[in-house]
Amino acid sequence: MFVIIQIPCYNEEAFLPDTLRELPRELPGIDSVEWLVVDDGSTDRTAEVAREYGADHVVQHPQNLGLARAFTTGLSACIARGADIIVNTDADNQYYAADIAKLIEPIRRGRADLVVGARPIHDIAHFSQIKKFLERLGSWTVRKASLTQVADAPSGFRAISREAAMQLNVFSDYTYTLETIIQAGRKGLTVVSVPVRVNDITRPSRLIKSLPGYIGRSAATIPRILMIYRPLYTFLFLGSVPFLVGFFIGLRFVVYYAIGQGGGKIQSLILAALLMGLGFILLVFALLADLIGVNRQLLEKLDMRIQQVEETFGTARRD
Repeated sequence: MFVIIQIPCYNEEAFLPDTLRELPRELPGIDSVEWLVVDDGSTDRTAEVAREYGADHVVQHPQNLGLARAFTTGLSACIARGADIIVNTDADNQYYAADIAKLIEPIRRGRADLVVGARPIHDIAHFSQIKKFLERLGSWTVRKASLTQVADAPSGFRAISREAAMQLNVFSDYTYTLETIIQAGRKGLTVVSVPVRVNDITRPSRLIKSLPGYIGRSAATIPRILMIYRPLYTFLFLGSVPFLVGFFIGLRFVVYYAIGQGGGKIQSLILAALLMGLGFILLVFALLADLIGVNRQLLEKLDMRIQQVEETFGTARRD
């Protein structure tokens, strides 16, 4: 088996050397291990440092496109280079590299498609109590949305099988962590967590510049992904709420009208009509969104088939 460890980077010249020094070159049950650095439009010497410290592959964006885009660029590059398992880690050496062996084990044994490293959140000293609470709350929300049992959803330390990587599509420009778990769970991929260790903090997070901003942007990701992957149920829920409220308001008017007290309650009838109309429109949206969702699934299957054909064709040419 062939493993590529990918590291998305943006201006990590100062921290990347320590990260690369810790990465393994050999793993149990693995034939070959390579390192791939994605330079997301850095303005410092990140790419040069990556090569100096042994990175086998360096992929560069001409400008900064964000963490999510760097992550997906890395996946595509690893797939193109024939990786059977892709490991993603951070450039600031946050994660304990020796735990990569634990991270890939469920995939190596065929028991998982995506493995997420669960940090010891409770024991991380530089996490405030409010951040620890929000980490737990966010992970609980993602578990419910993805139908998985992931313990630490925001963790970027993860391993992905080749087949799973081909099926993941990240739409967010901000972060990939929550979106990929929800996608994987909704696609029926097996997602598991393994406990991992962390190193001492080297620098503040560049992704979480403020907790309110991170919460807001992350919270917007979950309903968006549900609308993409569960459009029928999402719009049915959104439409049923105003429709039922309008129905009961209208029923109340009918009762009053039947007993001769309908005068002066015409506003209720108008409100009921508006709410039921809104609900009906959203129910129509549910059907349309479901049809669009079917087309999306077909396109995703076609995209995966194209990748497999390109891989087979490339292998044949090399032979």
